[in-house]
Amino acid sequence: MTGVQKVGAELETPVLLLAMPQVLDPFFHRSVVLLIQHSDEGSLGFIVNRPTEIPLTEILTGMEIAWQGDSSATAFFGGPVQSQLGTVMFGPGEVELEAAQDSTAEVVPGIRISQHLGDLGRLASRPPESFRLFLGYAGWGAGQLIEEIVRNDWLMAPARRELLFCDQPESAWETALASVGVDPATLPSWTAGGADNGAN
Repeated sequence: MTGVQKVGAELETPVLLLAMPQVLDPFFHRSVVLLIQHSDEGSLGFIVNRPTEIPLTEILTGMEIAWQGDSSATAFFGGPVQSQLGTVMFGPGEVELEAAQDSTAEVVPGIRISQHLGDLGRLASRPPESFRLFLGYAGWGAGQLIEEIVRNDWLMAPARRELLFCDQPESAWETALASVGVDPATLPSWTAGGADNGAN
C-alpha cells in the first residue's frame, strides 16, 4: 500500500486539519480546518479560526433577521469556495431545532450545521453559547487533500468542541497543535521565497 493509499484509507471525518508552516497560501496559513466530508470525489470543511470584521448584525439585517446575541460578534471566513454561501455551526442551546432535523447535520457529537434560513432565524433569536456563521467553505478535488497530507502540509487532530468554538480564535492553531503534543516553537519557520519553502 502506498503512502497515498494508506492515508486515504485512514482519513475519517470529522477531524481537524492543522496547516503546517510551509502552507503559505493566505487563505490557509496557520489555519484550523474542520473536515466534515471526505470521499474519492473530494473533500469539504470549514476554517474555524479565521474571524472576519463583518458584524453578524450587518449580515443578518440585510436578510431581515434580528440578531439577539453579542453585538460585537462577527462572521467567520469558512474558506475560499462560494464565499457568499453562509453555514451556521452550533452547539446545544435554548433553541430547539428538532422540528428541523432534516435541515441540519450533526458533524461532531452535539454540534450541528445548517444552511437553512429558517434555522438561522431561530438561532439568531436566541443564540446558543456555541455559535458560528461561516462565509464560504474549504474544498478539495479528487485526491488533492490526500496528496497535501502525504507531503506533510497538514497535521490531523481530534475535532474537539473547545477548538471549534475557541474563545480566542487567533490562538486556536497553537492550541490545536498542543492538543496533539506538538510545540509550535519546534516547527521550522517557512517564508515565501525562502530556502526552506516546500509549498507548491
